[in-house]
Amino acid sequence: MNDSTFLHRRHALRALGAAALAPGLMSPAPAQSTWPGRPVKLIVGYSPGGAVDIIARAIAQQLQAALGQPFIVDNKPGAGTNIAMRALIDSAPDGYTLALAANAIAANPALYQPSPFDPVKDVTAVSLVGRVPVVLAAGAGSEVSSIAKLIALSKAKPGSINFGTPGNGSTPHLAIELFERAAGISLTHVPYKGGSQAINDTLAGHIQTVAVNALEVQAHVKAGKLRVLAVLSPARSAIFPDAPTIAESGFPGFEASVWYGLAGPAGLPPAIVQRLHAEVQKALLTADVRDRLGSAGGEVLPGPSERFAGLIASEKTRYEKLIREARIQPD
Repeated sequence: MNDSTFLHRRHALRALGAAALAPGLMSPAPAQSTWPGRPVKLIVGYSPGGAVDIIARAIAQQLQAALGQPFIVDNKPGAGTNIAMRALIDSAPDGYTLALAANAIAANPALYQPSPFDPVKDVTAVSLVGRVPVVLAAGAGSEVSSIAKLIALSKAKPGSINFGTPGNGSTPHLAIELFERAAGISLTHVPYKGGSQAINDTLAGHIQTVAVNALEVQAHVKAGKLRVLAVLSPARSAIFPDAPTIAESGFPGFEASVWYGLAGPAGLPPAIVQRLHAEVQKALLTADVRDRLGSAGGEVLPGPSERFAGLIASEKTRYEKLIREARIQPD
């Protein structure tokens, strides 16, 4: 090696060393954090064992398998799901706190005053998951044997037919309020602290009809104790194939379902939204998720994130009008 070559290499090494010591120059960049790098919390605003909880656990299981981190379902019932929504909205937008939301996310801003949150501004819509129809049922021996009979009795004597629901402002309550307007009838609402209490009083004959999600009446219908008057969905329910839809009962285009979607706090990074959305779409194709939704009387709803965001916005507008006109107050 000649002197010039040696000097050239020595100068080059000095230059590299100086560059390494200079701030921001050629020093190794911090490793980009990858999501998810730790367990993810999936908040559910309902008690364990219900339809939302069942579906949340099915989705969590699929996401955990696909993304390699635990997805832990965190049940936070209370205040019409406002406790759960507050926990979501107040969380850091880092993808480690999510929620499986239902219709209450769109109804509660009008139902509760002052408005507890704005679902359009405070929430990131990730993906629709599925829906379960609301059903209207009566005791097997009740004179209210069909939607046509219910309408006839109600028109003959307005307010004479009552319906129980899981509570004021619940999705079944709002669904039947919408049906009343479509049918031009007046029913009497009897709110309960949950669907099971309303069902028990229907079975006992204390009230004539009950409106709940399909899953809640399934066992009683199979046992021959309740009759589904109609499923408030565009197609017949797989678990109640003999029950007519509300359209078949004379109200085409009318629909009311409990829908579910995965949401995050506002500001959730687009890359995380895209990855979550893609994995949810894959989960909705699995037999496990389809079967669990099917066992609850529902169906999966694949589609873009924008579809869920649009549904939240449109349902918020629809519920605002209904709650204002019907003067509905929370329990």
